[in-house]
Amino acid sequence: MREEVVEKLRGVVRDCVSKHLYSSAIFFADKVAAFTNDPADIYMQAQALFLGRHFRRAFHLLNASKIVLHDLRFRYLAAKCLEELKEWDQCLLMLGDPKVDEQRNAYETKDDNFLYPDKDGEDREINISSAVCFLRGKAYEALENRAQARLWYKAAVKADPLCYEALERLVDNHMLTSEEENNLLSTIQFGPEYEWLSTFYSCLTKKYEKENVVEGMFRELEKEGYAYSHSDPSFAHTLKNNTDLLARKAEYYHQCGEYQKCFELTSMLLEKDPFHMKCTLVHIAAATELSHSNELYLMACNLVKDYPQKALSWFAVGCYYYCIKKYDQSRRYFSKATNLDGTFPPAWIGYGNAYAAQEEGDQAMAAYRTAARLFPGCHLPALYIGMEYMRTHSFKLAEQFFMQAKSICPSDPLIYNELGVVAYHIKEYNRAVWWFEKTLAHIPSTLSEIWEPTVVNLAHAYRKLKMFNEAIQNYEKALTLSTQSVSTYAGLAYTYHLQDNFTSAITYYHKALWLKPDDQFCTEMLSSALVDECHREVDPKLEYC
Repeated sequence: MREEVVEKLRGVVRDCVSKHLYSSAIFFADKVAAFTNDPADIYMQAQALFLGRHFRRAFHLLNASKIVLHDLRFRYLAAKCLEELKEWDQCLLMLGDPKVDEQRNAYETKDDNFLYPDKDGEDREINISSAVCFLRGKAYEALENRAQARLWYKAAVKADPLCYEALERLVDNHMLTSEEENNLLSTIQFGPEYEWLSTFYSCLTKKYEKENVVEGMFRELEKEGYAYSHSDPSFAHTLKNNTDLLARKAEYYHQCGEYQKCFELTSMLLEKDPFHMKCTLVHIAAATELSHSNELYLMACNLVKDYPQKALSWFAVGCYYYCIKKYDQSRRYFSKATNLDGTFPPAWIGYGNAYAAQEEGDQAMAAYRTAARLFPGCHLPALYIGMEYMRTHSFKLAEQFFMQAKSICPSDPLIYNELGVVAYHIKEYNRAVWWFEKTLAHIPSTLSEIWEPTVVNLAHAYRKLKMFNEAIQNYEKALTLSTQSVSTYAGLAYTYHLQDNFTSAITYYHKALWLKPDDQFCTEMLSSALVDECHREVDPKLEYC
């Protein structure tokens, strides 16, 4: 057959693939390979079979050609077939022996001189070595060897920064600590045309940086005419309204405790792209924090209908029941989410929290420990284990786990708050003050109502140290954040009482009792303050403090 006819048939195969007519692609690719017996055409036939989900047949074709032993592209496609067949050990054997240097950094030997290059190759391809490293990481993760999986995902990103899936796995599955994420980004070599990608990756990993740092990165990505194509007006504003970028911004708001702001942004994004999974997860988390049970119910119904096999769908159902305080049903659906996807961190955390809400500490600890084992880069399991120990007054054990959480993520202010609470309980008030002040220093955004308990805790610690003026300043600061806290009014009243300022003490005891009329402490102390005030009025020698 003439070469121009064969080339035309190759074009037909490519067109069938682009139109998702895979059976047609397989038919014509098979005929082209029969006519030419060219390894490149055999590779094209194997690709058509793979896209048509004939994985076993595609693997047999590649393996029978023997070229698989010499060409990395053939080997990679054969390994992809084994991945789809869930034959992970065979997949690793097909990829060949791994290479690890003296610093325990994994790498894949460069193999750019393919014996039989793809005739439909593009100008800029993802480095095949990076793809091989990523597939090796997926195989190790499926075999529950997460240490090796982490090694090869890092190797994939280093081999080619455009291999986003590898970084996504590392970040979403919490395989690296904050320090390790920063170290990895510092080693990646971005070309001048991909400076925007470097900033985007930084937005993914810098979870607890100061507000001005993160907002600066977002502004840099959003600014008009960003990147190398300033002269091309079609490129302007392309990232300003990008859903991925805005979803990341919503996630940052959630981590800062600005749940209403986060919820409003995710609601807007889901109107634009209702099936964006990462945005959906953040939206569910924000709705749970805000107790928007109706929104959770609607989200859960839609997700279960559209994605019954996704862990996120049943996680949403669990969040709904958690929100309405039906913790038994909540646990059932969180458990179902973990069964569908054992590497879905929110489901494990929710599962533990549902037990903790009913003070079933042993089961909660078991869930948190599983999460800590599966997600070594996530500090939340260690933090929650510490909280459970603190609930049972095991303060030394609690402190150990809080310090472990701090080693994983040293920039989360909640950790420092819990360490301050531990120090307060064991009556080390100077240390408690130090930890609470460190908490306020690490808060990435401006103080909001969510941090009101920390300010109150700091005031309590100052009161215990008899530093009454500092205590009063912090109680008043807490009142600017929330005017509905009984403990703030009671603490402020008691501090004034200790200063013998009975008039102010009586005023604030009344305010506390207005919020909670049956508060025993405030009732008793109000009576005491009234008696003390009467005694002072009787004795003119007493000076007003």
